[in-house]
Amino acid sequence: MRRRELIILLGGAVAAWPLAAHAQQKAMPVIGVLGSGSPGPLAPFVAAFRQGLSEIGYVEGENLAFEHRWAEGHYDRLPALAADLVGRNVNLISAASVTAALVAKNTTTTIPIVFTGGGDPVESGLIASLARPGGNITGISTLAVELMPKRFELLLELVPQTRMIAVLVNPNSADAERQTRDLEEAARAKGVPLAILKASDDGEIDAAFATIVQRQSSAVLVSSAPLFNSRRGQLVALASRYAVPAMYERREFATAGGLISYGASLTSVYHQAGLYAGRILKGEKPADLPVQQPTTFELVVNLKTAKALRLTVPQSILARADEVID
Repeated sequence: MRRRELIILLGGAVAAWPLAAHAQQKAMPVIGVLGSGSPGPLAPFVAAFRQGLSEIGYVEGENLAFEHRWAEGHYDRLPALAADLVGRNVNLISAASVTAALVAKNTTTTIPIVFTGGGDPVESGLIASLARPGGNITGISTLAVELMPKRFELLLELVPQTRMIAVLVNPNSADAERQTRDLEEAARAKGVPLAILKASDDGEIDAAFATIVQRQSSAVLVSSAPLFNSRRGQLVALASRYAVPAMYERREFATAGGLISYGASLTSVYHQAGLYAGRILKGEKPADLPVQQPTTFELVVNLKTAKALRLTVPQSILARADEVID
């Protein structure tokens, strides 16, 4: 080989090296996290999601990267956030609610989506069926919405002499109508009137609690919504300020000072979602992974809060509680 040809060949290889290195760097898979709420309250669950991924062999910073997009309770921001993740060509989208998953589904038909959240994913049109979700979506349904009538019954058991129960609903949630309908049916069966109060931001949440007191409701049932989960501290503080017994969907409300909660363990749900995400990154198809549902649920009672409310928790509830906070 002539000297001039050798120099050209070596020069071309040197020039191509940065491009090859860049391509190798880009080969690290990226998960886009799309959330309807705020990152702070979901931090422990995102950690559980990462734990599930690590068990499959994916560790952030080593062979995996994340892009986070949070709507902070402003659901109208979700389409732009989803489009941004799709534009960045992420390898998988982790949707932290059914509402976020629906937006992601409308944004891409090719990037795999793993969702976690309450609401009926079949009724909402997110998937074809639990066993065969179809398309590019699978995930874990928390049954948060389906458990609303059970929470209503527990609240009645806790406050048996109730005159009226207030229900806090975010009208922008994909399953708001379903939750309202199920609760109205349960209330009619028990002969207890409901006061449906709508709130879609911090100010409306404050106003709703003032209305609860004005209407002399005996208790409040906080419905399932990413916004409310992101405003855990605000809701618990308002219930304490107005001395209103409140029922929530997650144990994190009770451990933060809320009176009582009933629902699935989100730590387990997100861990399972992480396992699914890892399997998909390994090559499995979302359509072949059935949507899973929890089979056990946690009843948590905060006795310290009950005492502050001068409320006696029935032994029937204490006997069934998975955790009693003194």
